[in-house]
Amino acid sequence: MKIHASFKAKKMIYKLDAPADTASSVILIEGNNITIDFNNAELRGSNSKITPDEFFGVAICIRNSKKVTIKNLKARGYKVALLARNVEELVLDNCDLSYNYRQHLNSTQEKEDISDWMSYHHNEKDEWLRYGAAFYLRGCNKAVISNCKVTGGQNALMMMECNDAKIFNNDFSFNSGIGLGMYRCNHNEVSFNRINFNVRGHSEGVYNRGQDSAGILVYEQSSNNIFYKNSVTHGGDGFFLWAGQTTMDTGKGGCNDNLLLSNDFSYAPTNGIEVTFSRNYISNNFIFECDHGIWGGYSYGTMIEENHFRNNRIAIAIEQGQHNRIVHNLFLGDKEAIRLWSNKTQPSDWGYAKYHDTRSADYRISDNSFNSNLGVINISRTDSVNIFNNSYAGYITKFKFDSLVTHIDSTEDTGVDTGLVHPIVKNPKDPFAGNGKYIGRRNIMITEWGPYDFRSPIIWNTNPTDTTDIMKFDILGPNGKWKVIDMIGVENLSAVSGTFPATITAQKVRSDKTDIKIILEYTGEAMTTPQGEVIPAGKTYRFQFRKYFRPMNWMVEFYPLDTLKYNPLKNTELFEAGSGRQAFKTDIVKKIDYAWWGGIAANGKQYPQFITVANAAGSFDPGDYEISLTWDDAARLYIDDKLVISEWDPSKYIFDESPNRKIRVKLGGEHHFRLEHLELGGFATISLKIRPVE
Repeated sequence: MKIHASFKAKKMIYKLDAPADTASSVILIEGNNITIDFNNAELRGSNSKITPDEFFGVAICIRNSKKVTIKNLKARGYKVALLARNVEELVLDNCDLSYNYRQHLNSTQEKEDISDWMSYHHNEKDEWLRYGAAFYLRGCNKAVISNCKVTGGQNALMMMECNDAKIFNNDFSFNSGIGLGMYRCNHNEVSFNRINFNVRGHSEGVYNRGQDSAGILVYEQSSNNIFYKNSVTHGGDGFFLWAGQTTMDTGKGGCNDNLLLSNDFSYAPTNGIEVTFSRNYISNNFIFECDHGIWGGYSYGTMIEENHFRNNRIAIAIEQGQHNRIVHNLFLGDKEAIRLWSNKTQPSDWGYAKYHDTRSADYRISDNSFNSNLGVINISRTDSVNIFNNSYAGYITKFKFDSLVTHIDSTEDTGVDTGLVHPIVKNPKDPFAGNGKYIGRRNIMITEWGPYDFRSPIIWNTNPTDTTDIMKFDILGPNGKWKVIDMIGVENLSAVSGTFPATITAQKVRSDKTDIKIILEYTGEAMTTPQGEVIPAGKTYRFQFRKYFRPMNWMVEFYPLDTLKYNPLKNTELFEAGSGRQAFKTDIVKKIDYAWWGGIAANGKQYPQFITVANAAGSFDPGDYEISLTWDDAARLYIDDKLVISEWDPSKYIFDESPNRKIRVKLGGEHHFRLEHLELGGFATISLKIRPVE
C-alpha cells in the first residue's frame, strides 16, 4: 500500500506479512504535510511464525518526505516496525511498537554463551538492521518522538545521521539490546524518557557481561547531544559512548560535548556510564551499584561534577585520560572511589595512539565528599594531579600512589563555571516514578528472550551454580495464586501452592543427567505474557522451569595449525596426508564449552592457530532435540558419522560476533558425536548444547 495523503485508519487488527527483507514494506509513505492517525489500529506481521527471532520484514517505510506525522500506531511481529529515510520534521506520537524482533539468547544462568555478544561498531551500510528495531531512522532531521512505547523487543529507537531531534516522554524498557541508539547524530535533545532494563549477558552472582547491550548507545561522531532527566537503570551499560572508528584511525573527532544531566544510570552489570576517546560533560546523575560507575578510558577535557555514586565496585575509572575534572561529587560505599592510570605502551595498530595524547595527566579532584569507601583515590603512572578541599570519612585506604605519579598538588584554584542549559518540555512525564520496586541489580533476570519484565509469572532459580542437591526458587508475578501441576527430576518441594511472591526449595533426584521440569499454573489478575499476549483476569496460565544437561565423556584433542603450510578450509581432509600430526594437548570433559583469547598455551609454547577434534558417545531418550553450536572461526559436527552442521567458511560471517546455529534432530539410544573446529588466530570459541524440544 502506498500513501501520499492524510487519513485516519479504522481501528482493528490487520494481519499483514511484510516482504522477507528490509528493502520494501507493507506500507510505503511518501509526500509532504501528511498526518496519518492509525487510531490504535494494529499491524501484525510474521503471522505464520511463532518465535520473535523468526520475525521478518518492515511494517511501514517513510522516505524522501517532509512534515509527516504518524500517531496512534501499533505494530508487532516485524523485523523493523517503522523505517524512515530522509524525512524532514518527522513526528512520531503515541505509537506502541512492542513485541517485534529479538534474538533467541544462548547464555544460561550458569554460563555465558559468547554468541550473544552484539557489535554496533559500523553502520555506514545500515549494519544495525541485522538486529532489527522498533523504530529505525536515517537522515531524519528535526524529528519529534514522544509518548511512544517499545517493550519485548531487541532494539527500540535506532538513529543514523539524525540531527536536531526532540525525544521525550517515551518508554523504551525491557528490551534485550538497545533502548536508544545514535550513530553520527548531533544536537539532539533526549529528556524525560524511561529507558530501563535494556540488558542481556547477566546472571547475578555468576557473571556480569552486558554483551554490549545498553540503555543509551552513542557511537561514531555523535556530538552536542543533551540527555536530561532520563531513567536509564538496569542497562547492560546505562550510557555507552564510543568515539568511533574514524577517531580510532585518525585520532581526530569523537563523540564530544554531549551533556549528561540529572539522569539515573544505576544498576548496570558493567558501566553506569561509559565515555571513551571523547570530551563530555557529566553532571548530577545517579549511579548506584554498577561494576564501574563511570568508565572513562582515554577521556579528555571531561567534566564529572555533582554526581551521586553509591555501592559501585569502582565509582570512576579512567585509563589514559587527560585534562579531566572530578568535582563536587558524592561517593558512598564504593569499594574504590577514583582509579586513574596509564599503561606503559599502547597498541601498535591504533592510529589514535599515533595522533593523540594518551598520557594520564592533568586532573583536578576537588570538593568531593568520600564516605565509607574501602579505597578513596588510587593513581598510577600519572602526571600533574591537583587534589584539594575534599572530605573523607570511613575509608580504609585514603591515597594509593605508585612511584610513577608525579607533580601532585594540593593548592586550591578557582572554581568552574558550568552554565548548563537543559531542554524545556511541556507537560513532562516523571520517568523515575515506580523505580523503587526495582532497586538493585538482583532484579535483572535474563530469560532466553531477554530481561524478565515483571508482567507475567516466573519461577526463577536463585542458586544456579550450587552443586548440592537443593535447588532454591523465587516465584514472582502479578497478584494471584500459583500451584505446581507437574514435575520431573525433583522431589520434596517445600510448597506446591501459594500466592506471589514466594520462595520454595526442591531436592534434585539423583541421576546420570540433569533433566528437571517444574510446571506451574497461575490464576489471578490480568497479565501480559513475554510474547505480548494479554491473559484476562481469572484465566489460568502455565509457566515452567526447565533445565536439561546430558553429560558425555568428551575426549578433546588440540593439534597445531599453520594455514600458510596447509589450510583445511581449502582441502578435503582435516590434516595433510602423511603429516603424522600429534596433539599438543588433550582434555577429558563432560561438555564442550571453550573460549580462548590469543590462542592456547601448552608445554611452554603458544598456539595462535589450532585444530580441535572432540569425540563422545551418549545415550538419549527417544525424541526431538535441538543442537546449538557456537563457534569461531570454523566448525562442523557429525552425529553417527553423518555431517549435520557444516560451517567451514568463515567469510560468510563478516561481523565481529561469534556465530551460532541451531538444528533439530531425532535422537534415541546410543549416538556418537564428532566435532571439528578451526581457529585461525585472535579470539576463539567452540560450544555445543543439546536439549529436548518441548
